[in-house]
Amino acid sequence: MIYILISICCSVTVAVLLKLARRYKINIIQTVSWNYLFAIALGCFFFKPQFNDLVVIPSPTYIILGILLPVIFWFLAASIKHIGIVKSDIAQRLSLFIPILAAFFLFKEQMNSLKLIGLLLGFTAILLVLIKKQNSTKTSTNWLYPIIVFLGFGVIDVLFKKIAQIQTIPYTTSLIIIFSIAFLVSILSILYLIIYKNEKLAFINFICGGILGVFNFGNILFYLKAHQSLAQSPSTVFAAMNIGVIILGSIIGIYLFKEKFSKINYIGLTLALGSIILITLSQIYAV
Repeated sequence: MIYILISICCSVTVAVLLKLARRYKINIIQTVSWNYLFAIALGCFFFKPQFNDLVVIPSPTYIILGILLPVIFWFLAASIKHIGIVKSDIAQRLSLFIPILAAFFLFKEQMNSLKLIGLLLGFTAILLVLIKKQNSTKTSTNWLYPIIVFLGFGVIDVLFKKIAQIQTIPYTTSLIIIFSIAFLVSILSILYLIIYKNEKLAFINFICGGILGVFNFGNILFYLKAHQSLAQSPSTVFAAMNIGVIILGSIIGIYLFKEKFSKINYIGLTLALGSIILITLSQIYAV
């Protein structure tokens, strides 16, 4: 369970770092770009990829993932900036509904009653968590950020599952290929901003990107290690990871950053936890 705990801490730390970036005026696009550079370096060190085995051209799915990863990361940062860690984490974690629905509608997997109830609770949770009393129409667009995070991470999850089915390339090697594409996309974005928006590179963004990259990669590394050490209980890893991130993220967001939560939001948070528990149980019991 130590691997799960470390993965949870790394995941929440990424959200905290993105939250602090606003306070210290760190450039998110530059930071996310360097984050992928460090993730590539750490991936090569820990996974020892065998690029000589690449005898086929990678699937277009790699390119799509490489584009989506930085883009959705930017939206995650915007979501944390505008609505906080708690709601952004919930939107990210509840994105698991999209691959579940894809499995049902596209791959014709069975939908049992626990999973169906869990999905209904989850969608209700999203609505309740995002409810916020605001008189200003200016903040109404803040809803878009967590919704894009929800949809984006859901699609990313589906595509990663598709990558996992590729037998000709090891999964860890695929991760590094995708990180490399994401880094290239991010660098192109930086070049655009430098040339057309007169943006300046700052060394502090490189340092912050390195720190972010360490924790972002740590989340992936220890999540994979948790699945390896608990190979017979994948649902345990799944449940502990998602519930742990929501609980720890909520504690930090509410008590450390003083994020405001209404009674309805707390009900939504409770439903989100219940939803993940039911979906996890649905993997064990067919009802």
